[in-house]
Amino acid sequence: MTHTFPVHVYYEDTDLAGIVYYANYLKFIERARTEWVRDMGVDQGVLKEEDGVVFAVRRVEADYFIPAKFDDDLIVETRVDTMTGARIILTQEVKRAGETLFAAQVTIVAITESGHPARLPAIIRRNLH
Repeated sequence: MTHTFPVHVYYEDTDLAGIVYYANYLKFIERARTEWVRDMGVDQGVLKEEDGVVFAVRRVEADYFIPAKFDDDLIVETRVDTMTGARIILTQEVKRAGETLFAAQVTIVAITESGHPARLPAIIRRNLH
């Protein structure tokens, strides 16, 4: 299952040449992950309050292929590659008109507020199987 999230490129996302600054792709994919979790019916604030569990990025491996530019309409696609008891490995791609501009493999882990490993919440495991 692939989750999609639209992103519009604003002037603030670009450098002087009107090209999206490389670090902003990480912001785009972060927003997409937040909406992906929300679309699964998970309120991360409630999850933190009631279960004491939060998500953290453990690893990102990214490839930049073609630059996005000012005023582009993009789509971030998110899909699960692997899931274990405490982590999820995702592939996220930023596309313009179906063409991949940026791709990343992102490892997300569940941790307690003190930073110790935690099991993925049951609602996440149910929604991803």
